[in-house]
Amino acid sequence: MTQRHDVVICGGGTAGLTVAAQLRQAPNPPTVAIVEPSETHYYQPLWTLVGGGVYDREASARREADFIPPGCTWVRDRVASFEPEEHAVTLAGGERLEYGHLVVAMGLQVNWDGIPGLAESVGRPGTGVCSNYSYETVASTWDNVREFRGGRAIFTEPVTGVKCGGAPQKIMYLAEDHWRRTGIRDRCEIVFCNGKGSIFSSPYYAPALQGICDERGMEVRFETDLVELRPDRREAVFRHLPTNEETVLTYDMIHVTPPMGPLDVLKDSPLAAASGWIDVDAHTLRHVRYDDVFALGDCSSLPTSKTGAAIRKQAPTVVRNLLDDREGRAPSASYDGYTSCPLVTGYGRLILAEFDYSKEPRESFPFDQREERYSMYALKAYALPRMYWHGMLKGRM
Repeated sequence: MTQRHDVVICGGGTAGLTVAAQLRQAPNPPTVAIVEPSETHYYQPLWTLVGGGVYDREASARREADFIPPGCTWVRDRVASFEPEEHAVTLAGGERLEYGHLVVAMGLQVNWDGIPGLAESVGRPGTGVCSNYSYETVASTWDNVREFRGGRAIFTEPVTGVKCGGAPQKIMYLAEDHWRRTGIRDRCEIVFCNGKGSIFSSPYYAPALQGICDERGMEVRFETDLVELRPDRREAVFRHLPTNEETVLTYDMIHVTPPMGPLDVLKDSPLAAASGWIDVDAHTLRHVRYDDVFALGDCSSLPTSKTGAAIRKQAPTVVRNLLDDREGRAPSASYDGYTSCPLVTGYGRLILAEFDYSKEPRESFPFDQREERYSMYALKAYALPRMYWHGMLKGRM
């Protein structure tokens, strides 16, 4: 069976729903189909605060059906293959969707099996292994933080790109703050093993974050990538990337940020760059080889942090340029790489990092956002979730 739509959007997450809502609000809106198998939509930025005990995980979940924009066709299936030469997508169920334009917004995959010993131990009681990076495991983070009585707590960040580059360290700051408030901080050794060479991608904000680690006695080890867990012995194996030497650290608790990468269906497709990400122009978000294809969000090759805030700026660029192409005009919108990371540094404290492709600050407020502030924490914890559900996914911002 074959269907045809003016626009087919692959992915019903943050990027896909935002683009769909904005397209349907345009004058003479195109017909839009959204390919998304999931029945539940998650506001994943909340998972840091779930792991820190501020929210229950249920607060991050809503019914996908409630956010499919009016007039859109929801195709509840998975993409099996892309056929850009035929202007078509084939689905797992065998259906074929032909399109006038294609928008790829399928996110990335979390490679739990990329670290031996992780998949079978993460989130399981008694292992000390936890992670904020799935709905199924996020509650275990707070269980581990709350029940910790001292010893070595390790927090990891892989060398690969991840959803929200600051998230691996945010949970460390919350855990440290909780242990300080409960009077056990002097019994805790906190180690942040970061596969990258700096604590944050923007040099403007990095000194402030490193200063917090130094002041609060959290050890940071750079270019130190987790390669194996031995949960029966509570051992973590790390590779020091410059030398390729391996080090074994014991732990009483370990929060793991798994390696992440492109979905298999994307990296094996004609749309992918050599990296596996969808190969788009950094400013127009149009595919470099197929003019009727656009991509945004975590699945794209855009050289910026993979955040919801980035999508908020990318979505109108895609919509404007797609509509331009439908009218026979050259793309008129340009994305400058803007992204934002609200870096929770404790309960009631936050550094709001905002920057563009140059890694230079693009701050929204008339003060130095490198300073920890309660107002920015309140924005993250209370305002942004409401703006997401009632504004961004509705195409209003």
